[in-house]
Amino acid sequence: MELDDITGTIIDLAIRIHMDLGPGLLETVYEVVLARALEKRGLKVERQKSIRFEYDVIVFEEGFRADLLVAGCVIVELKSVEKLAPVHSKQLLTYLRLTHLQVGLLLNFGATTLKEGLHRIVNDLPPTASLHLRVNQDSASPPSEPQ
Repeated sequence: MELDDITGTIIDLAIRIHMDLGPGLLETVYEVVLARALEKRGLKVERQKSIRFEYDVIVFEEGFRADLLVAGCVIVELKSVEKLAPVHSKQLLTYLRLTHLQVGLLLNFGATTLKEGLHRIVNDLPPTASLHLRVNQDSASPPSEPQ
């Protein structure tokens, strides 16, 4: 599967889950349900994936935990809050930079509709030709900040 296909599948399933369950449950509920739905589609999913990184010769064995790592190439950060804060997008961009991955999805299941709680964050990735993935797209490449 290509990167756009993987993110498209994640988004489609997340929207369906949000429509079925509605907003306001704990993040862990959405995490478990989304991970199971993705696995049923044949994607490898790692929940609460501990990420190791180094900085200035200091090794952080568990620098952070990704809510979901899908197919080894997409970090999915889940929230269940009334409104996302700007720091949430910046946090995911930091995760992408530290892992040298190109795409992450920030999904806020606390929003009235998932469309308003959906952000695609990219790290050094040329814009996609897939127009359906440009909803609320945030992009950045060092040294600029997310838009």
